[in-house]
Order: sequence, then C-alpha cells, then structure tokens
Amino acid sequence: MTIQTGDKIPAATLSHMTAEGPQPITTAEIFSGKKVMLFSVPGAFTPTCSAKHLPGFVQHASDFQAKGVDTIACLAVNDAFVMGAWGKDQGVGDKVLMLADGNGDFTRALGLEMDGSGFGMGIRGKRFSMIVEDGAVTTLNIEDSGAFQVSSAEHALTQL
Repeated sequence: MTIQTGDKIPAATLSHMTAEGPQPITTAEIFSGKKVMLFSVPGAFTPTCSAKHLPGFVQHASDFQAKGVDTIACLAVNDAFVMGAWGKDQGVGDKVLMLADGNGDFTRALGLEMDGSGFGMGIRGKRFSMIVEDGAVTTLNIEDSGAFQVSSAEHALTQL
C-alpha cells in the first residue's frame, strides 16, 4: 500500500556518503523533530533527474530554508557511492542530503517502487516529492510514469 498524507514515515536505515565513506542513517535521524523536503528520482545520472529534478532543489535550497525546511533530501535506489558521486557531479555540497536506498527496502516500505526492468534498471523508486514534519507526511506528490511536474522544486515551494 502506498504511503498517504498523515502517515508516519516507516523505520528504515539508508546510507549516505561522508568524508569517511558510506555511513548508515536512520529515518529517525533524518525526520524526527524536523521539517524535511524529500524527493525521489528513478536513478542517479539519468537525464531528467540530472538536468531538472536535482538541480531545481539545489538552486532553490535557500528558498526552502526560508520556508522553514530543515533538510532537503534526495532519495534513489542506488548505492551510496553512486549517490555521492552524483552529488559531487551536481555541485550539491551541503544543500541536499543524498540518500541511498541500495536494496530499495525503504522505497518498498513507502509503496513507491516501480519496475524499470524494461529499461535495464530493475526495481527503482517512482519520481515523487513529499514534505515530512516530525516524521509525518504532510504533502505527497507522485508523478505519473515518465512525467516531471508535481515533484519539482518549484511546485514543492508553492506547497510550503
């Protein structure tokens, strides 16, 4: 079942790249007591994700902060090495927390997985964005397959 507005974020452990290498990070650490703008992409280094989705959140990071967002987080069913390299390539710095859901466990728990096997990508995450306040989903935007509209940084800013 797909997560809904009002639901709590499921407990999970993701990973992110640090100067010391890949490190685990729990959903409690990410979401507890914070306002988080979480967005998900089907894959790092893919065309729409690299040209529009991630860059929009990097470009508007200060706008999200001004609206009370503590953390902007990008999620993908990729490993921490790929997410770290993609963040470096995109000049993310400390503006966006690059989260790796290597096995897709968190994405499945959200009910937001998609089958990209037809494109040689296996099981990935749908393109979506959500605003999470103290661990509860307050806004959820799920894209139709192949679309990029409601999960954009620009659209998310209108919802804060």
